[in-house]
Amino acid sequence: MTLRVAIVGGGPAGIYAADLLTKSETPVSVDILERLPAPFGLVRYGVAPDHPRIKEIIKALQRVIGHPDVRFLGNVEYGVDVKLEDLREFYDAVVVATGAMSDRALGIPGEELPGSFGAADFVSWYDAHPDVPRSWPLHAREVAVLGAGNVALDVARVLAKTGEEMLSTDIPDHVYLGLAAKQATDVHVFARRGPAYVKFSPLELRELAHSPNVDVIVHPEGFEVDDASMEHIAKNRQAKMVLDTLANWVGREPSGKPHRIHLHFLEQPVEIVGDDGAVGALRTERTRPVGDGSVEGTGEVTEWPAQAVYRAVGYRSTPLPGLPFDDRNAVIPNDGGRVLDLDGAPIAGTFVTGWIKRGPVGLIGHTKSDAAETVAHLLAETTLTARSRDRKDVDAYFAERDVDVVTHESWERIDQHEIALGEAAGRIRIKVAEREEMLRVGRG
Repeated sequence: MTLRVAIVGGGPAGIYAADLLTKSETPVSVDILERLPAPFGLVRYGVAPDHPRIKEIIKALQRVIGHPDVRFLGNVEYGVDVKLEDLREFYDAVVVATGAMSDRALGIPGEELPGSFGAADFVSWYDAHPDVPRSWPLHAREVAVLGAGNVALDVARVLAKTGEEMLSTDIPDHVYLGLAAKQATDVHVFARRGPAYVKFSPLELRELAHSPNVDVIVHPEGFEVDDASMEHIAKNRQAKMVLDTLANWVGREPSGKPHRIHLHFLEQPVEIVGDDGAVGALRTERTRPVGDGSVEGTGEVTEWPAQAVYRAVGYRSTPLPGLPFDDRNAVIPNDGGRVLDLDGAPIAGTFVTGWIKRGPVGLIGHTKSDAAETVAHLLAETTLTARSRDRKDVDAYFAERDVDVVTHESWERIDQHEIALGEAAGRIRIKVAEREEMLRVGRG
């Protein structure tokens, strides 16, 4: 008999799990339930629009959701349109792959001031996520970005580049108009540790300097490479490439371009300072290496003028109804992908994969091995428990509840509509941002 599997979450983690299931020797029928009307998760709504090559992965993901043993069921929200006990009726196993889309808190004074933003929220705005407002306040001339990863670079780059430069991407009109009107001239990126330990990828870092309108300035203060840093880059080729690029930029004089990205190292944010009830400055404490890769504060505090602060210090998963949650680590407790109850025992037929399994670390490629571990346990341990085993039973359930399900065919209509919008403007694609418009297009 065919194994029935529900995957909650239509991003790379969920789709990779579906792919592995269909390639196994076990006959399977997989339904991917996604809250949004579009698949692909962070690849569509978390990758900066001026990184089209990264989105090439969508072609591979598209093939998976088009597999005859896989169904995409979009615009279906777990916990609202369907509960865990409902899924048990139709599926032998449930795999949770909802990822991490919330911003991790920094825990410093002033974090809640108007003008202090989570990077994930800003990314969702410029990626035309259907559930975020259409406008974004971009009046700040001096901006601080906190973090030392690729998301921090994305935010800094999008804030510094002109709206015209972004017009070749898939952004819709409201995002272009917002970026075209922004006032930022200087974007300061602050990293708590030294340059050998930043999490930038070499390619993303080099791309900062590709804009004809942006000067990249690496400040020599804090650009320290101690013995521990040298040992670290000796074992990490990417870290060495990043450090080499940064070293070539240290002390480079600005060329007079209208916008600047400043990179500061060994500066730890300690307070966001208010000015008339909104962000007016950022205070950082200079840190110093202690010889083992970590740093300690020196007590030397600097105040930097800033009318906006973007916190790019990591994503965080959120709890789901009916499932245990480790709030400290922001993951669903699990053993190799098998969800564990409060006593540490596996919950039969319940699995997890992706960032909500292991935390928001690693690149998209790491998700494949993660899914392989989870799927191996699922195939070895799942028994046939579903009472309603026909796909039509699932369709009837959602029809009775008036859920406007976006099928794979509906998504293909949305996809082709966005491509047609792009062709009319001489671009590859223009995203549809409004949920209701996506649903209308999907209905045909």
